[in-house]
Amino acid sequence: MAKYSPKTKKYVQQALRKYERGELQSGRTGRRVMSRRQAIAVGLSEARKKGAKARQPRRQQEKLAGKKTETLRHYSSHTVKISHPEKIFFPDSGITKGDLINYYEQIAETMLPHVRDRVVAMHRFPDGIKGEAFYQKEVPDYFPDWIERTNVKKEKGSIEQLMINNIETLIYLANQACITPHIWLSRVDRLNDPDRMIFDLDPSDGTFGPIRDGAKLLRDVLEEVGLRSFVMTTGSRGLHVVAPLDREADFDTVRNFARQVAEWVASQQPKQLTTEQRKEKRGKRVFVDYLRNSYGQHGVAPYAVRANPGAPVATPLGWDELGKRGLHPRKYTLRNLSQRLVNRDDPWKEIKKQPGSVIKAERKFRALIGAEERKDER
Repeated sequence: MAKYSPKTKKYVQQALRKYERGELQSGRTGRRVMSRRQAIAVGLSEARKKGAKARQPRRQQEKLAGKKTETLRHYSSHTVKISHPEKIFFPDSGITKGDLINYYEQIAETMLPHVRDRVVAMHRFPDGIKGEAFYQKEVPDYFPDWIERTNVKKEKGSIEQLMINNIETLIYLANQACITPHIWLSRVDRLNDPDRMIFDLDPSDGTFGPIRDGAKLLRDVLEEVGLRSFVMTTGSRGLHVVAPLDREADFDTVRNFARQVAEWVASQQPKQLTTEQRKEKRGKRVFVDYLRNSYGQHGVAPYAVRANPGAPVATPLGWDELGKRGLHPRKYTLRNLSQRLVNRDDPWKEIKKQPGSVIKAERKFRALIGAEERKDER
């Protein structure tokens, strides 16, 4: 979009955002716009009505193209240098690196309690979502010393990984093209004792109904055995159901319990849900994935942007929202998430205050299953 003047670009971007929400209509026919090309045409038409010049002067285009732009962001403890904020990261919607940084700056106060003191894996996209991407766990040598780190033991030796414990680190990672931070299910002081148990409901197609039903079924059984659960859109294809834990059990114990729950839930709706790991055997069923409950595994951080068209966000929900019309895993985006938090507090705000015991839950679960089996025998 660099060929357009700033004012024209503004109207084109507004039209594209309305198009992505399904709200854009042609001014001439009143019909819904059905393609990006039409959306751009509507934006250009609106710009002309407002007297904007369609294109930048050639000299200005050349000047901008050859200029390396840098800015500084000052925070309480450190200053972060921002490079090339104008770089397009999401071509379909015109979202730039600067937009990504601005989003993480705005959401930091809400997001940081969910990621603080957790080991991070960075999903980086140096050339935006259409370019090559890679996961990076080990902290590069050139990262500043003020970013907090910890040594993580592996099968052979250890590696140094970082935590996002302040806004400066969050912004620095965004400037390093880390679109999506992923976090461990345990905290840094006790890496082998998770304080989160997670179920990832991953669909084989785009149908949302079975995902929603599976999430509710998980919520109900977890509540029956004494575990409160929270739900989140992934910003990709499905939902995460997360239960806060008291850290009395290690990863092996938690994963074993999560497997039992997942298998029982799948058995209740065998035509819709499965724990089958091989994709070719799942058919159209939703995969109830419990395998992330392992040392060294991670899940997308709450409020993280995903590298999908439109910049959808992994968004914590209230259970009351799950049945609302229009909900889908990519509903909330970098563009509309801040408005959501104006209208509603973070649904996961109290998640740390309500940890449950897997050890007690497993005993209750076995008693529950035993009671059901005896009932079936009668």
